Amino acid sequence: MTETKRQRQIARQIHKDLGEIFQKELRGVFGSTFVTITDVKVTPDLAIARVYLSFLQAKDKQEVLEKIQEHGKVIRMHLGQRVRHQFRIVPDFQFYLDDTAEYAQKIEELFADLDIPDEEESIRKLNHPYKD
Repeated sequence: MTETKRQRQIARQIHKDLGEIFQKELRGVFGSTFVTITDVKVTPDLAIARVYLSFLQAKDKQEVLEKIQEHGKVIRMHLGQRVRHQFRIVPDFQFYLDDTAEYAQKIEELFADLDIPDEEESIRKLNHPYKD
């Protein structure tokens, strides 16, 4: 199912405002952990926003995610104060850990560790398999 223009607009606004809320209002709650919003998806009825988060300098990412979930009502209140003239309803949040960047880094490390012979060496081995 494709997103409507309104869903995309709401998601962009939530993305922007939540970023500022995490940087300003809730900075002390998470210690030295830097919270980044990687994506926001809003349901068609605009009642739920799925927020995907990435953490830098976090010792236990699951613990930080749980702390964010515990502060969900406070986060929603801060967002409500910012968007009260733009949104009819402030959506409820569902927070998810987005580990895409870590996954990409692991894949890059795996590729960096591969020993890939150059093309000429491969051709030489094919033509003369018993000579090294």
